[in-house]
Amino acid sequence: MTSLAPDLTALAPLAARVCPWLVDAAAPDRDEPEDGVVRAMTLILRLEREGPTRTAVLEAAASAALALCLDERAAPEGEWFDAVATWAGAGRIRKLSRRARTAHWRAVQEVPGVTVGELVRALVPGPVDDVPHEVRRLQIGGTDLPADEPGPPAAGRPVIWLSPEVEQTVGKAAAQVGHASMILATVLAASGDDPAVALEASVRPASREDWARWTAVLDADPTGQAAWEGDGVVPVRDAGFTEVAPGTVTCVAAR
Repeated sequence: MTSLAPDLTALAPLAARVCPWLVDAAAPDRDEPEDGVVRAMTLILRLEREGPTRTAVLEAAASAALALCLDERAAPEGEWFDAVATWAGAGRIRKLSRRARTAHWRAVQEVPGVTVGELVRALVPGPVDDVPHEVRRLQIGGTDLPADEPGPPAAGRPVIWLSPEVEQTVGKAAAQVGHASMILATVLAASGDDPAVALEASVRPASREDWARWTAVLDADPTGQAAWEGDGVVPVRDAGFTEVAPGTVTCVAAR
């Protein structure tokens, strides 16, 4: 058994859930913190009228969510540590996506968080019913973008493979790939590898053949150990709050 590197200490509860065979920690047995407050990380997607591609937004979302967790301010003694650790300890890593453009996008740069590629800003997690005015006025819906053809993923980098069986809006998919990058980094860290490599993950749709193989392994061993040790993949299982049924595997991250 091992523990996470100091820069991912805030995600120790997540490690206990997604790779219990690697860490010496007990997973939370609750869905929410003991204080009953529902918390989430908000992802602000910059969707201008002449917008970016769907793939570019999703890759920025995956990187931004993890970049916040790897930021020195989220490490022990950092100003964000308590917020990130409390959120990760809830039993769910909830994320909400909102869209912004022009002045609204500029305004949210003043809210604590991390921006990647001028496309996505991940905000420090907090209560879902207590968000700054700059965030509250942004719409949650209307985040769809047409599919694009990004080509093969970058060689030598992790890939987040989206399910070919589940239709997701850009907002939903952004949250899922954000989960995926965090989970992949957590498992890498627990395995003694560099979690920061997950910052460079590509996002692509999975083939039905690959998806069927991965999900068969995950069905046979829901802990995920066999999928990680055999194929180097970790799943994202949705909690079922929006769009898909609880337990649905929406994507997998491959090292």
